[in-house]
Amino acid sequence: MILSQRSTLVVTMLATFLAVMDQFIINVALPAIHRDLHATTAEAEFAVSGYALVYGALLITGGRLGDLFGFRRLFIIGVATFTLASLGCGLAPTAEGLVAFRVLQGVGSALFYPQVLAFLQTAFDGQSKARAFSVFGAAVGLASVCGQVLGGLLVSLDLFGLSWRPVFLINVPLGLVALVGGARLPASRGTARPQLDMVGVICLTSALLLLSVPLMGGPGWGWPWWSYALLGLALPAVLVFVVWEGRVARRGRLPLIDRGLFGQRVFAAGNGLALAFFAGNAGLFFVLTLHLQQDLDYTPLRSGLTFAPLTLAFIVASLVAPRIQRRAGLHVLTLGYGLNLLGTVTLLVVALAGHSEHAGIPWALLAALAVIGLGQGLGVSPLMGAVLTDVPRRHAGAASGVMETTAQVGAALGTVVVGLVFQSAQRHSSTAFAEALTVNAGLSLTALVLMVFVLRRQEHEGPVDTPTAHTDPGLLS
Repeated sequence: MILSQRSTLVVTMLATFLAVMDQFIINVALPAIHRDLHATTAEAEFAVSGYALVYGALLITGGRLGDLFGFRRLFIIGVATFTLASLGCGLAPTAEGLVAFRVLQGVGSALFYPQVLAFLQTAFDGQSKARAFSVFGAAVGLASVCGQVLGGLLVSLDLFGLSWRPVFLINVPLGLVALVGGARLPASRGTARPQLDMVGVICLTSALLLLSVPLMGGPGWGWPWWSYALLGLALPAVLVFVVWEGRVARRGRLPLIDRGLFGQRVFAAGNGLALAFFAGNAGLFFVLTLHLQQDLDYTPLRSGLTFAPLTLAFIVASLVAPRIQRRAGLHVLTLGYGLNLLGTVTLLVVALAGHSEHAGIPWALLAALAVIGLGQGLGVSPLMGAVLTDVPRRHAGAASGVMETTAQVGAALGTVVVGLVFQSAQRHSSTAFAEALTVNAGLSLTALVLMVFVLRRQEHEGPVDTPTAHTDPGLLS
């Protein structure tokens, strides 16, 4: 039996929640992991970054596999892999074993997560699609805060004397529920030609790893010479990938990424916008967490709770975004990025005034975070829907993977760049925080400016708030 649209949304959002939550839930458990498994600093770092590295590097490949072999099939394989890897993480006897299972978790997420956006793109249309993407945005926001808060709570409770292990074991029952529901999702795919460009997979994965490994590990390693060498090799690797994909297309075969996607103004501009937007917000989360814990001596749980106004505002804005979009079209994104910039500038003013060093949590800081959350909620789910609107179904998985990879690369770049600014300012903590926020404000402004290119499509071709699905004869398997 095939699930209804509502049930499809529940199953895919549960999977979304798991993938996003696992990027955050381990952070507050690191001290306990370090102590119990006698992990080195490098092992502890890779327990966190190993998941994100593999996940980000394989998203596009996972999306294309869904196009080729079916969204449902890849969803099930990915969720099963993720669930088994979570069990392995929870039972890992050594730090090395934990790192290995975290990498396997990343593989599983990369296989099922692109299928979520592909299902939203192909199983819904009109207003139901807009609502589905708004729920997707709310699920991402809820998972991000639950990862930090739930992780701190589980470690503090020390259930059955298991210390940090429940932060991974909690995925097992949730993953099994998603697995059962996934077996009843629509059986669809994007193309009738089951072939995979393996050389393209190797080239793209290598390029993304060459970029991601030094960005995520460089600060902790002290930026050794080889980290700069890897970054230097990333651009040639991307060029090799582009040349190879052109060759594949000229031979009449199916490339890993159809270059025609970037010929669509909204898709190309939307990816550039997403890069700046996610870079700014990931950088903000990173430096604010450091500021709260290192400078203001907050506990991990209290630090996580400080983000509650942002997350609540994010969820509310994500849910009301479709109503605003029906009236304002893509200007809902303009409003979102404007609010995001306003909240960041307000936070900068709070930092310059030194209010963040007073006892307790200043109301101005909470208000600024709430405004940022509103901007993010209005600027995430409508963006995903708008960017993917004109993508043919045969490329839905790969296009979704491109969007998510752009977000991942942006988040990695933002964390590194904004983090370096924060940590290099060896002066008053408020000054360092303010300098980092200045970079965040610049990235927020860049996202707002790039809306000009996205809006041109609406001005020339009409509103895109109620996109209709494309019909592709190769969709059904």
